[in-house]
Order: sequence, then structure tokens, then C-alpha cells
Amino acid sequence: MARVVVIGGDAAGATAASGLRRRLPPEHEVVVLERGSWTSYSACGIPYWIAGEVGSPHDLVARTPEEHRANGLDLRMGVEATAIDRGQRVVATTDGDLSYDRLVIATGAEPIRPDLPGIDADGIYGVQSLDDGQRVFDALFQDPEHVVVVGSGYIGLEMAEACVVRGLDTTVVERMGTPMPILEASLGEHVADAMRARGIELRTGATVTGFTVTDGRVTGVETSLGPLPADLVILGLGVTARSALARDAGLELGVKDAIVVDERLRAADDVWAAGDVVQSFDRVSGRPVHMALGTHANKQGLVVADAIVADLLGETPRLSFPGVVQTAITRFCRLEVSRTGLGEQQARDAGFDPVVATIETTNVAGYMPDAAPMTVLMIADRPSRRLLGVQIVGAEDAALRIDTAATALAAGMTVDDVVMLDLAYAPPFGSVWSPVQVAARAVVKQLDR
Repeated sequence: MARVVVIGGDAAGATAASGLRRRLPPEHEVVVLERGSWTSYSACGIPYWIAGEVGSPHDLVARTPEEHRANGLDLRMGVEATAIDRGQRVVATTDGDLSYDRLVIATGAEPIRPDLPGIDADGIYGVQSLDDGQRVFDALFQDPEHVVVVGSGYIGLEMAEACVVRGLDTTVVERMGTPMPILEASLGEHVADAMRARGIELRTGATVTGFTVTDGRVTGVETSLGPLPADLVILGLGVTARSALARDAGLELGVKDAIVVDERLRAADDVWAAGDVVQSFDRVSGRPVHMALGTHANKQGLVVADAIVADLLGETPRLSFPGVVQTAITRFCRLEVSRTGLGEQQARDAGFDPVVATIETTNVAGYMPDAAPMTVLMIADRPSRRLLGVQIVGAEDAALRIDTAATALAAGMTVDDVVMLDLAYAPPFGSVWSPVQVAARAVVKQLDR
């Protein structure tokens, strides 16, 4: 009989544990340690709960602790792992020591909190867990006069929208020249226009240097362009892997302190890791990356379960994690935003010779009464003609076209291949040429000059 201990009960950990329990004989134990009060929830849904589109944090929970236990998991809530002794194969916890035969680390990620004066003041929040979301939700109902969102990535943009929907005076501070710096600047300007149109004060090219604190509470944000009043600050600076346990246990860390794993998510002889705590592999550039997304976490949980079952039962593993192409999607009010693959500078840094084309089109056939604009930017490698990246900004039903590009990237297609894809067409859904294909044709024209 073996005992598998899983540290973390959200997407990666719960998926791994559920897969193990389903496939292992009943004499094997599967123990899950979750330090918080929630399991298997959608952190990505937090901004929409705060905005009022989702009625309750409970609506974001895919599976409760009670449901996990009913499925046979030994789930221990409110128990935090504090150390890992790999030599003795023991996890020290707030509820005593626990031995293991196989270990899964799925401790997730945590919001980046820069070491700035005043950062620990009351009223400054990161948003990663449902408990984080509850604190922000409660703070918004204390009638703050001025909300400042620091950073304009996915979380920053979504939280800014939530604050605007709540009718709050909102300022967004971004150190780069345009919001959503993961986009090319020309597309970022579309996002900037949408933010300003909704009444957000956008401060780009501004670096936060500290926070003004009065009686222990934030009252302002100090920036390189001058001070801003604030009685509520939301940090949207991204996340870093929550990997202190792994580091202290001697495991190798990589990008953003994420745990280095192989294609089957193995970090050491008897240790696997999955989810936001692990380093991944970019399939286009061939470089290590850290991508904290629930889509990857759930898939990695499946891979971990398959690998440990094979290890314990002497079978051949069926699954491996192939890496990512960095696909992501969001929206700001009615403006949809998506991207996949590499940006132009990322492509140069990876050794490619990028060709970039931008096209303006519509989300449905242009003659349909509800046609609305969308912009597609495409990047390809000049010598190989290989597709490298796509970015989309547009009206309703624009952004999900990114999935076509993501699939083409994963398949290693050229832009010529993309032009010839057999994609669905009818006027209410799009033009005879898909917007992604229109962009590919624009790239081909540049390549053929």
C-alpha cells in the first residue's frame, strides 16, 4: 500500500488527487492538504463576481470539500504544509507530520507585491484566491472614494472594469506606454481608448515608487508622474510561483521561481508538481516560461495522476504535458482581447526574423447589420514562413478566433497552411475568409514581395 500526499486542493492538486483516487486500487491512500477554506474554484471568475455578474463566490466552486470526500479523498482543510523532508519522505504540517510514498506539490501562485514603502498598509490587495476576492469585495462596499489599480495586465484590466461597473472613481497605473503590455502597442492603444471611454484615468509610463500611509492605512500612491489619492489599491502586477516549500526542500527552481519539472511533471524521484507553481515550456520559442492559468493546471493534474499511477502500478505512462503557446483571452466591457504565441520582440529575442501584418476587419460579414470592427495582428518567421503569434482586439465574438491560431501554432503550421485551413463560414458568423486567414494572407503578401 502506498500513500500519495497532495499539497494544494485547487485546480492542479484536486485534479491530480481525483485522478489518482479513481485509478488506484482502494488500499492506496490519497491525502490532500489544503490550507485555505475552498477547493476546486475558478480564480479567473473573481473579477466577474466582484463586478456583480456572478452572484456569489460559491458559484465559482466546481467541487466542494464535501464532494471530494464523497469521492474517496482524504481531504484535510485548513492544514498547511510547512516543510518537506525528502530524505525521510515526510511533510511537516500545522496538524503534525505526515509520511508519504509519492508527493505532489500544487501550491499555486501568489500576487507579486513589490518591496516598496508602505506596501503592507491596510487597503492594498492582491487578487489570487477566493479569500483575496472576498477581502476586495468587502472593501469595495466601504465606499472608497478613490481606487487605484497598479498594473494593467489581465487581472488589472478585469479588476478595473469591476470597479467601474460598481461606479467607483478608478485610476490605472501602468509603467509601460500602453495598457496590456503583453500586446503590441498598436493594439494596446485600442484598450487604452476603451478604458478612457469608460471614465478610467489611465496613467501610462508611470512607475509606482511607494504608498502614502496614514494610521496604518493607504491614502495615496506615489508614482514617477506624481502622487495619486487612494483609499483602496488593487495590485495587478501578475503572480509568482508559491514555491518556498519546494525551494527549502532542495528542488530546482526556474522562471519566476517556478519548480522545474519534466514532461510528466516530475520534479524529483518521488515528487511531482503541477499548476501555477511549475515552470512550463513554450512550444514556439523553445524557452522555459511560467504560465499561471487554470487551463494548464487542470491538464497538468491529469498528467501527474497518470504518471504516479504508472509509477506505483508498474505501467507505462500514457500522458505528457507538451508545453504551451501562451494563449490567453479577456475583455474590457465590450472590447474583447486575445493573444497567442510570441510578440514581435519576443520573436526577435528567440532568434526569429519576424514579419508583422495588421488587418482591420469585422466580427461577422461586413454587410450584416450587427457587424463591428476587429483588428488582427499576425507575426511569422521570414525564412521558414512559420506562424509565430497572433493578437486580436475587437467587438463581441472577435477574441475566440484566437483558438484557430493557437491550434495552428501547436501544429507548427506556416502562414500558407493557415490560409488553406477549412474553416466554417456563414455571414452571421464571419466573412468568407476568416479574420485569422485574412491576416495570414496579409503576411503572405509581405513574404512574397
